[in-house]
Amino acid sequence: MSIWGKIAGAGVGLAVGGPLGALVGAVAGHLVIDRALADDEVVFTVALIALSAKMAKADGEVTEAEIRAFEEVLQVPDAERANVKRVYKIAQQDVAGFQAYAEQVAKIYRGKPAVLEDVLDALFHIAKADQIVHPAEIEYLRIVADIFGFSEVEFARIRASHLGTDRTDPYLVLGITPSISDEDLKTAYRRLVRENHPDTLIARGVPKEFVAIANEKLATINVAYEKILRQRGLTAGAL
Repeated sequence: MSIWGKIAGAGVGLAVGGPLGALVGAVAGHLVIDRALADDEVVFTVALIALSAKMAKADGEVTEAEIRAFEEVLQVPDAERANVKRVYKIAQQDVAGFQAYAEQVAKIYRGKPAVLEDVLDALFHIAKADQIVHPAEIEYLRIVADIFGFSEVEFARIRASHLGTDRTDPYLVLGITPSISDEDLKTAYRRLVRENHPDTLIARGVPKEFVAIANEKLATINVAYEKILRQRGLTAGAL
């Protein structure tokens, strides 16, 4: 069953407490009981809907570009767009603040920082959809990253992998410093490739529909690594 088929039945067969549970309950037309959600893909997708809906209001305007970007992230099929927009609208109108959603997501994925970074990757993709990343959106993302447990340095790395002006510093994209040895550079690069490989994402419960974002991030990582190799007069085969 696709992720969208699972979400359609989430209100009946799956449940989660807190603001995410209330959101699923509102969509299903009734309150859901407070128990652990049994499907990682559904948790990830509902959390992303909630946080992206809140972020879309961060700059005071919800644009069609942002909505389309969200649909691109999870490849929403035409038959499900109306349902997804309904969840999106409910999340925007929900009295719960985005911090409450972020705190619950952080709790659900405690010990899984890679999944939390996947959420941030998707939010960055949506934020830059209208070609202008508003300062309010950056602040929103910074607060969410802090709630998720990321340091300022880690947030800078994630931000650099998405915002073009920061890509001029390939070391920041890879989360390393220019003083790193060639061997450690190779190790850091391979770790990032492994962590962001589509197969790895799917294995940790991220919907397969998210693969496009993973491929985009991998491309940025590869460009940064190749730039550093050129600066050092090295080739990939030489390491």
